[in-house]
Amino acid sequence: MNHDHCNRDNEPKGFWGTRYSIGLIVLGGVAGYFLLTEHRAHFFGALPYLLLLACPLMHVFMHGGHGHHAHHGDAGGNRSDTSPADQAKPGDRS
Repeated sequence: MNHDHCNRDNEPKGFWGTRYSIGLIVLGGVAGYFLLTEHRAHFFGALPYLLLLACPLMHVFMHGGHGHHAHHGDAGGNRSDTSPADQAKPGDRS
C-alpha cells in the first residue's frame, strides 16, 4: 500500500517554511519593540514629517503611471486615447 499523500519529506520548503524564518520574525519583533520603547521621543517627533512624506510617495507609487500615454505629440491630432465617436467630423454619418 502506497501512502504518498502522507509523506511530505520530499517536498522542498521555501524560506518561510523553515525555522530560520521564525527566528528572523521573532528577532525583528524584539528589535522593533526595543527601538520603539527606547527611542519613543525621536519616533513621535518625526511622525508628522513621515506622514507628510508618505503622501507624495503614495501618489507616485500607487497611481501606476496612468497608462504611459505615448501619443501626446501627434501633428495630425489623432490621439489613441479618444473614442472613435470623438474623432468623427461633424458632417460625417456613421
